[in-house]
Amino acid sequence: MAYISRIEIDSLWSGLHHVVWDLRQDVNILSGVNGVGKSTILNRVVKYLLNVDRLAKTEDGVTLTYSPEGTRGVSFDVIRSFDRPLISRDILSKVADMSLHSELDFQLYQLQRRYLDYQVNMSNRMVQLFTEQVPDAQQKAHEIAGEKTQFFDIIDSLFADTGKVVNRTSNEIVLVHHGEQLQPYQLSSGEKQMLIILLTVLVQNKQPYTLFMDEPEISLHIEWQQKLISLIRKLNPNAQIILTTHSPAVIMDGWADCVTDVEDIVN
Repeated sequence: MAYISRIEIDSLWSGLHHVVWDLRQDVNILSGVNGVGKSTILNRVVKYLLNVDRLAKTEDGVTLTYSPEGTRGVSFDVIRSFDRPLISRDILSKVADMSLHSELDFQLYQLQRRYLDYQVNMSNRMVQLFTEQVPDAQQKAHEIAGEKTQFFDIIDSLFADTGKVVNRTSNEIVLVHHGEQLQPYQLSSGEKQMLIILLTVLVQNKQPYTLFMDEPEISLHIEWQQKLISLIRKLNPNAQIILTTHSPAVIMDGWADCVTDVEDIVN
């Protein structure tokens, strides 16, 4: 499985700091007080990955080492928690649904499209099992279908206190609340945030990839913070998680060994 094994950044601030962060294959949590550089480190890495095809190996002061040796890059997603009004004309011109009002809404809108692609891919995987007469095709097809069912079960469990459940017959993510259809844009900020995170993980089809999250605990109540990493790993045990956080709750449930303080990786 390909993953990022080391992050090096020159000149974090005004040329005075150098970052060397050795990463685990599974979970990596960066902690520190406000202003110490957590988000800056994550943003520099994401910017590098977004522009890697146009950059020299160490341009922008960022160097990534991958594992296994010979790997040239990784698939990745970025989740940001800050919700702001959706005022960009460039974004609004691309959106037909006028019920979108915030950046979280736009993320959900994009994920709905990816969810449709995910379902097509899931169906193709099942057809391929029977077309190629793979041994135990029926059992393997049941396991593929179970991935989506597991996601639905998790969302229903998380939203149980407010009586919301996923409409499992819809081609898009739609919820039912006291018999009424509820679009994801009508959820609270915390509910949107958790749905975005888990849906982003689901549509990766359990493929190896890196998930960057900048303070994902914002808007999540403490019980959801505690469950967050375990739920991500449950949906995709092949995901490498790299996140920044202020919340001790995120590292509960056995993730304390995955925490790195910014001061320990900055020279």
